[in-house]
Amino acid sequence: MSKRVGQQNWMRMLAVAVLALACAAGAAAQQAPQPITHFVDYTIKPGKEAEFMDLVNRVAAPVRDKLMKDGVVLAWGVDVPLVRGVYGSSTHTVWYAVMDWASIEKVQTAMAAQFQQVMADEAKAADEARKKNRVPEKGLAERIGDIADTSQTRDWYTRDVVFGSGSAPMTAGMQIFTRYNFVQAKPGKGADYRAAWEKYVKPVFDSLAKDGSIAAYGLAVEEVKTTNTFTHFSWYAMTSLAASDKVRAAFAADRGKRSQEERDAIAAAFTATYDPTASRGLVMRSLIFREASMK
Repeated sequence: MSKRVGQQNWMRMLAVAVLALACAAGAAAQQAPQPITHFVDYTIKPGKEAEFMDLVNRVAAPVRDKLMKDGVVLAWGVDVPLVRGVYGSSTHTVWYAVMDWASIEKVQTAMAAQFQQVMADEAKAADEARKKNRVPEKGLAERIGDIADTSQTRDWYTRDVVFGSGSAPMTAGMQIFTRYNFVQAKPGKGADYRAAWEKYVKPVFDSLAKDGSIAAYGLAVEEVKTTNTFTHFSWYAMTSLAASDKVRAAFAADRGKRSQEERDAIAAAFTATYDPTASRGLVMRSLIFREASMK
């Protein structure tokens, strides 16, 4: 009898454990994505912009397009600033977004292999040129040195702690404008700032994404901490600068329908959590934008 009761208890405990694991798996499956983006800022020398884009299209694009087709890369692109000089002297930013660090490793490995292949092909071509008493063309490393001020190259790894996207289909060749707002949360107030942002900002962006006014939005932090100039940045992507007018109007409408008491509470929630004097804005325009769902 005691053995039978023990078996029943063990089976009951096993059932509870299986149910708990199933619930945990379900919660993980429903968890909102928090993609990582690797940004690389380049300072391209005047008059060398076309050569830089040629290198991107010949060397980087085939690798990233394949990885996007394989499901490793979610999106990638090349942007230029409409507001220059906000953070350093960079003229071009090359970026890609993935779901995790394992995917970053796959991108790094694939790019390293691509560089090795390109340099091997260049070495072979140089040997052939010398046999014919011709001057070999410049190699990849030399061309990069001619095109960019490599001492100014800057890497950023960021993670979207909040991410949302619109329902409108993305079409190949479309141009994207991205607006950023960088803020400095007060010490120990990062979680409070995020809570205020999710309560008072996210619903407006959700509505704008749903009606197609913006393509995507997020609240991000540095995944690898490298600067103390900001702790968080929000961003939204749009297919035209005119969408900024819609965003401004949407926030004005949201605040306008609230009572003065509510507006004061919103202002107090943000004032208590970040330093408004440290805020900075940035607008970027895409030269290349590719996303996995594009047709």
